[in-house]
Amino acid sequence: MRKHNFGAGPGVLPESALQKSAAAALELNGIGMSILEISHRSKDFDAVMVQTKSLVKELLGVPDNYSILFLQGGASTQFAMIPMNLLHTKAAYVDSGVWANKALKEAKLFGEVNVIASSKDKNYSYVPKGYSIPTDCDYLHITSNNRIYGTQMKSFPESPIPVICDMSSDIFSRPVDVSKFDVIYAGAQKNMGPAGVTLVIIKNDILKEVQRVVPTMLKYQTHIDGDSLYNTPPVFSIYVCMATLEWLKSIGGVSAIEKINKEKADLFYGEVDNNPMFRGTCEVEDRSFMNACFLLNNPELDDDFMKMAKDAGIIGIKGHRSVGGFRASMYNALPLESVKVMTQVMKEFALKTA
Repeated sequence: MRKHNFGAGPGVLPESALQKSAAAALELNGIGMSILEISHRSKDFDAVMVQTKSLVKELLGVPDNYSILFLQGGASTQFAMIPMNLLHTKAAYVDSGVWANKALKEAKLFGEVNVIASSKDKNYSYVPKGYSIPTDCDYLHITSNNRIYGTQMKSFPESPIPVICDMSSDIFSRPVDVSKFDVIYAGAQKNMGPAGVTLVIIKNDILKEVQRVVPTMLKYQTHIDGDSLYNTPPVFSIYVCMATLEWLKSIGGVSAIEKINKEKADLFYGEVDNNPMFRGTCEVEDRSFMNACFLLNNPELDDDFMKMAKDAGIIGIKGHRSVGGFRASMYNALPLESVKVMTQVMKEFALKTA
């Protein structure tokens, strides 16, 4: 029996993608070799790469003047690659959580950083809004979802300068207008696939020569020119991404999953708000559909609740040390049934401890 996996990442994957990937690990399409053994320059892997790119383009509606890249090093490497390639004089950053803060710290290594808004004053419990975007900056960097603190941008700013967005923990969870962004990047291990591959969607005309030496592997142009094959890519991780995106397409794409994600979030937050034992940690209007942070009003009962959840087959709900309490991550592949089990445990816990 599969666990109810509320882990913050790597996240739960669709069973169909796991089954297809497991079969390919033994033998890919009857070729007598595992996906783990084939050359990244073979026609067999080329077909995987073409299909995966096609699915990204179709599901997100990526315009033709963008490149779709599959890189390595996680979103954390993008924290450095972004300013290394795009920061000429000054950049604007919105500090909305731990990962946004790490991104701006990396940018400071390459130039001036203007932190134009921050929610650090209240432990990142809300999404900054109503800020002015300076026109003298090379780009604006934002983070769409903050999985540690459970906040999510429900709309994106209209910007006079290029917009860079870290969508690691909510990409493919809802429709976005890719044309409003100049770079979107995301580690795969939440909604797209396993750890080991990073998706970068980059507008081709944003790249200009910078007045610094950039190592070949850290140049976006290297990977655009090499079609993500400059070095050996994470072949199996890309294959699992393909299988996961095929599943997403089969259930109706990002518009369909958005409705499912909203249903899961509404059910869960409804229980948090109506159960006298629990409370949320962030502003209601900024609550994430992906990562719900919540606390027991009596923290002395944390271990008791954790045990009850574990006995029900629930895993991955321990909150990050920055927030404490609990965190329920409801990524795309988490079934609605798992959220029903969680809320039932919360109800039973309230009755038991009343």
